[in-house]
Amino acid sequence: MAKKTANKPPKKSAEQDALAGKSADKLTETEAAKELERLAAEIAHHDALYYQKDDPEISDADYDQLRQRNEAIEARFPGLVREDSPAKRVGAAPADGFAKVTHAVPMLSLGNVFDDEGVRDFVDRIRRFLGLDADTPLAFTTEPKIDGLSIGLRYEGGKLVQAATRGDGYVGENVTANVLTIGDIPKQVIARDFPDPCEVRGEIYMSHSAFAALNKEQDKAGAKIFANPRNAAAGSLRQLDSRVTASRPLQFFAYAWGEVASLPADTQWGVYEAFAKWGFPLNPLAKFTDSLDEMLGIYREIEEGRAGLDYDIDGVVYKLDRLDLQRRLGFVSRSPRWAIAHKFPAEKATTILRGIEIQVGRTGALTPVAKLEPVTVGGVVVQNATLHNEDEIARKDVRIGDTVILQRAGDVIPQVLGPVLDKRPKSAKPYAFPTVCPACGSHAVREINPNTGREDAVRRCTGGLICPAQRVERLKHFVSRNAFDIEGLGEKNIQAFYDEGLIQSPPDIFTLAARDAAADEKLENREGWGPTSAQKLFDAIAARRNVSLDRFIYALGIRHVGEITGRLLARSYGTIEKFLTATSEAAKDREGDAFKDLDNIDGIGPTAASAIADFFAEPHNTQVIHDLLEEVTPQPLAAVDNASPVSGKTVVFTGTLEHMTRAEAKAQAERLGAKVAGSVSKNTDYVVAGPGAGSKLKNAKDLGVDVLTEDEWLKLIG
Repeated sequence: MAKKTANKPPKKSAEQDALAGKSADKLTETEAAKELERLAAEIAHHDALYYQKDDPEISDADYDQLRQRNEAIEARFPGLVREDSPAKRVGAAPADGFAKVTHAVPMLSLGNVFDDEGVRDFVDRIRRFLGLDADTPLAFTTEPKIDGLSIGLRYEGGKLVQAATRGDGYVGENVTANVLTIGDIPKQVIARDFPDPCEVRGEIYMSHSAFAALNKEQDKAGAKIFANPRNAAAGSLRQLDSRVTASRPLQFFAYAWGEVASLPADTQWGVYEAFAKWGFPLNPLAKFTDSLDEMLGIYREIEEGRAGLDYDIDGVVYKLDRLDLQRRLGFVSRSPRWAIAHKFPAEKATTILRGIEIQVGRTGALTPVAKLEPVTVGGVVVQNATLHNEDEIARKDVRIGDTVILQRAGDVIPQVLGPVLDKRPKSAKPYAFPTVCPACGSHAVREINPNTGREDAVRRCTGGLICPAQRVERLKHFVSRNAFDIEGLGEKNIQAFYDEGLIQSPPDIFTLAARDAAADEKLENREGWGPTSAQKLFDAIAARRNVSLDRFIYALGIRHVGEITGRLLARSYGTIEKFLTATSEAAKDREGDAFKDLDNIDGIGPTAASAIADFFAEPHNTQVIHDLLEEVTPQPLAAVDNASPVSGKTVVFTGTLEHMTRAEAKAQAERLGAKVAGSVSKNTDYVVAGPGAGSKLKNAKDLGVDVLTEDEWLKLIG
């Protein structure tokens, strides 16, 4: 293969994708909820390609734009923030082929900003969170953001004993044998002050010159040509034969730490100095600064010198220097509050729009995909780009045959910005969006939103369960990596099994082996199969009969319920029995306690609660779940922070807190395993009330809920 080509558009929740072309400040609340669902699914898809397969479909700039749009919508509608929000997720689950490593300290990623104003807002947010005025000095470290592969290096007794990739931030891949071949990385640290244990984190990368030499050798040998240095570095590190890794020119920069017995300094810069003393390579462009203007000046210096570097960078990272303030700030979902990445501007390219393909998602939404003349954008060959919806096509007046401008933004499918009008062919006509589903021929309509009275941006197939596109997509979602994760049931096999009538709904997956045993025509005798591959598939299915409850919930494909929402529901209800009882009651009575409790779970909100209730109000769905539970047994999640006295408890904060900000208190409670709710109910365990507490305090007293002062709360949690 000469170049990596993006052959397929990202998998996404097509219903939400349909609104992607509408400005965030013009979205209604309902539209925003749909768009956030689309963004969560699309970004998760690209995370899996990037982190698991080292084979992104698109570039670093478009990806950033997706995340930026998600953040903008969440900022405007904070009540709609999803538990599977990309802002709460890091990377993707580790790929198969390597042993799994659970990170002792989560290996999270950074939030992004794209302009000077974003950096100013970042510093202002820190001051607000900590209750600091504008005159209080704050120092930061600055360093280039390396475009490589994140790695955690664990040392015990000064010896490198384990190296693990980021994975999904919680579980990564054990690549110790391969990392031991990288010359930049110390195998033994001999220093009296080196902590035991100590996990040093950083980035493995490949230089431009090494990349060019490697591709030259690959081409000469008739082997795979890597698309860019990051892919080459990741592919080199993930070799099952460490001798291959040893032959690849990989390098390393240190920039962080995980589990550590003690730190050698009380500042970020002080730890960096210790890293250097211990023999870990640091980026020579890293600097210390105590002013916002200087931070921005360093950013511009690095950006100007970017082309002259022998390695890829895509921005500058700012980190608050004082570690005690870092600890107070803590983390928000996938990223620290005390650090941010200031990304470089997106790259652009032009190409010809050869056609528009309509894809039908698992919710029936019709999504237009631009089929492009292949073009290289940021080192990635792109052939497809999402056009979001018919309003977006009309707004930009994009026509087949147009020369269009693409904007790169991450390793994602680039965004079509618009046509180059002076290159438009005379024969080009406005695109007529289809009014029938291309998969089943049913009418495709734009529904009237009952909340706004306006037409939805999405055009949806009315075929429902008769539409093969929807049924197949629902099955694909069910077996996907973050759902049941059944190896061997990829898109191709799901489609084939559906077409042949072998699998029509999720329960059919788990009866496949038994039906095959009784069938005249065995799977092993089908084209492309054999005894070994067939048995491997049956074994993979059998291995997923005991799946975690959060995966089970996510796999159901409920609107507005992604991975993190599934985990939140699993944590809140504990068992499948309690979850089904509660959701069944919520579906029957939207004014009852069960629905109120569902809506009251912090991070759920009315949109997701209604979608869950709607799902369980449908008899077909409950029947599928009943049949599924005859075959599988969802397992409760492992307890979080059992040592904490508030683990598993539901807490409501009200009034003015005097020792910390509300955001700080909530973050602290969640770190201790508590569930923070927005309102008081009979299921609330504690209400922490400060001066000025109002109706929530009264409700707590009426319901007999334990009321604590802030001092009593701090004493309780130690």
